[in-house]
Amino acid sequence: MPDDKVEVENPNTPGRTQRLNRAKYDAMRAALLEVLPDDPPGLKVAEAKAALLPHLDATAFPGGATAGWWLKAVQLDLEAKSVIARAKGSPVRLYRVKS
Repeated sequence: MPDDKVEVENPNTPGRTQRLNRAKYDAMRAALLEVLPDDPPGLKVAEAKAALLPHLDATAFPGGATAGWWLKAVQLDLEAKSVIARAKGSPVRLYRVKS
């Protein structure tokens, strides 16, 4: 696999992977993990997005463009890999899983 791509998973479609831009994935992953708390209930997705936007590289995400799509892609991948989890109930709230 070329270094400029990363394979991501989705907990809703086990066994299926997709290849995405590594630089954007890594930037979003780092920002998301930086803002999510370690304990439930965590942050609502909209709160997480608002909190991580200032941490994103303006070149990769000018004006926050496509940040929502990348947030969802990284969220699902990290959920599939048990790095983050959803708290029970609605709305969706995310938090880091303790290792």
